[in-house]
Amino acid sequence: MTVLLVVAKAPVAGFAKTRLAASVGARAAARLAAAALLDTVDTARAVPDTTVACALTGDLAEAERAGELAAALRDCVVFPQRGVDFADRLANAHAEVAARFPGAPVLQVGMDTPQARPPLLTAALAKLGEADAVLGPAVDGGWWALGLRHPTDAHVLRTVPMSQPDTGARTLAALRANGLSVSPLPFLCDVDTMADAAHVVAQDPTTRFARALAAVTS
Repeated sequence: MTVLLVVAKAPVAGFAKTRLAASVGARAAARLAAAALLDTVDTARAVPDTTVACALTGDLAEAERAGELAAALRDCVVFPQRGVDFADRLANAHAEVAARFPGAPVLQVGMDTPQARPPLLTAALAKLGEADAVLGPAVDGGWWALGLRHPTDAHVLRTVPMSQPDTGARTLAALRANGLSVSPLPFLCDVDTMADAAHVVAQDPTTRFARALAAVTS
């Protein structure tokens, strides 16, 4: 059994997708975030032989599409993020998975790549069977997925500055410095700006995110 870990922020207006909000407004940005999270959870739940966990920050009850999100997460293991910064929260989320599911490998994704479909995550898990870690680089220099055969190895993230153009390279270096073999995953674009959103929709126009973007821009 493998754990698919979704790291998410409740899509509350003014709390989620603040860079998108500069273009479309806070509520529309939150609606886009909600659609992306729903797509991500659906994808994770469709991957066979996995348990889906969600490390969540924010109040889901105040989120856009709160009822749909609650239903989608009903069969998932949901726990709060904890930590002083994002790197700390990521490392702690992996530690939580290690404590709840001893011996299980983990594949972590965020909520900003709604174009990532089940075959892509299934292939990532297959690679994790051959390496200590897998890392999916993002176009902006970060990363969209991190898989670890031993989730406790995520402690290396505490030393990596997040949300920087070299975050992906620094994460890869930290994993290798810890003696881990790392297999690469395909590059993906995550959604931070309207240009990113248009690019993601062009890759897969069938998602909830694509429909939400069409509603926002129509």
